[in-house]
Amino acid sequence: MKGVVDTEIKKIDGSFSVCKVVDFSEVDPSDKFNFISATDEENSLICLTKNVPKNTVNRIDGWRALRIQGVLDFSLIGILSKILDLLAEAKIGIAAVSTFNTDYIFVKEADLDKAVVTLAEANYKIEI
Repeated sequence: MKGVVDTEIKKIDGSFSVCKVVDFSEVDPSDKFNFISATDEENSLICLTKNVPKNTVNRIDGWRALRIQGVLDFSLIGILSKILDLLAEAKIGIAAVSTFNTDYIFVKEADLDKAVVTLAEANYKIEI
């Protein structure tokens, strides 16, 4: 499976945590890389590990982030799917978040190098 020739993926500095929190009262909205979601069942947060709030009830540390560079138009189909398929074939677990502009893929620290090699071999440009 070949990558999209013009798709560039950037490795984001820092270690991330996936958290379940009581509420978002201790989350600083000015911190970079806060991915907040609230459903009828839970309050979740993906943030830099150094910014994990005290009211966290469960967390998984040791995640690294990759960002699909550029603003992705909502009419573009399959960009994230192709990347996730490649990582699944390489047996790399992920967490993914979509923002208005783009998509972020989180992989465990131990899988980061393997993820980068997998994507580079599929012709994705990797910015380190």
